[in-house]
Amino acid sequence: MKKNIAIIMGGYSSEYKISLKSGNVVYDYLDKDKFNLYRIHIFKEKWVYIDDNENETPMDRNNFSIPVSGKSIVFDCVFNAIHGTPGEDGLMQAYFKLLGIPQTSCGFYQAALTFNKRDLLSVLKPYGIKSAPSFYLNKGDEINEDEIIERVKLPCFVKANKSGSSYGITKVYQKEELRTAIETAYKEDDEIIIEAFLEGTEVSVGVLKLHGETTVLPITEIVSENDFFDYEAKYEGKSQEITPARINNEQLENVTAISKKMYDILKMKGFSRSEFIFIGNEPYLLEMNTTPGLTTESILPQQAKVAGIELGMLFENAIIEALS
Repeated sequence: MKKNIAIIMGGYSSEYKISLKSGNVVYDYLDKDKFNLYRIHIFKEKWVYIDDNENETPMDRNNFSIPVSGKSIVFDCVFNAIHGTPGEDGLMQAYFKLLGIPQTSCGFYQAALTFNKRDLLSVLKPYGIKSAPSFYLNKGDEINEDEIIERVKLPCFVKANKSGSSYGITKVYQKEELRTAIETAYKEDDEIIIEAFLEGTEVSVGVLKLHGETTVLPITEIVSENDFFDYEAKYEGKSQEITPARINNEQLENVTAISKKMYDILKMKGFSRSEFIFIGNEPYLLEMNTTPGLTTESILPQQAKVAGIELGMLFENAIIEALS
């Protein structure tokens, strides 16, 4: 009997358009002979099932079911394709945990932790995971430019602490630019992380459970045409994404080992994609994403393709792992 699979997409953040693309790719590539697939849009104002004619049917949030043709459709598994809140910060994970519905991403604690850049770096530091010198600000804190620059030097990056897709991030070269960059970051979040600029090769590392084993995919080198890997570079073709990365054997061994170690330490499930900068042969962690982009152009699907894993199998494996 075919399993009922809900593919959730959308979300409450600036990333909702990217999430809709990811969710529709999952819908297009999963085998409809094996699964009954339902596209579910999750927005603040509505949770709705979208049929093939783009008609909307409201979800029953009490048990995450939908009325279709006089029947109540319940789900065997949820495929999570929401980038940002509430799909990547633990809220949906906790909701499905309470309902007892398996879902393809990590647990609610891991999602909340990895979505918070400051907390993630703090938790991993005792395990020897290196990161850039940083300075933290919360909205309302006094801004002392001299103290910030003394800690992180210039240039530096000002980032929203809980945001993805490079929303709310600015590279700052001069002291006079710092306050404007902070205000830009506060538009996305009330917490900020200001990090030292690290000069080196940037790579992206995808990790997943494959046949029950923690598996590191071929690594991608990021070469941005812009000043850094910003929104344009990620989504508007202003970068080269080279898989496998042009790194030496020691760099490859180090970043592979660290990525697997992070995944296992955090007791992750589902997909993760982490960004690193190499200083010499040592990888410095920038962030970890637990609901990475899943479009045909996205980095993790590119990595899977190089590993010989077609998109349909990549998505089906996520469901199999969740159900197991």
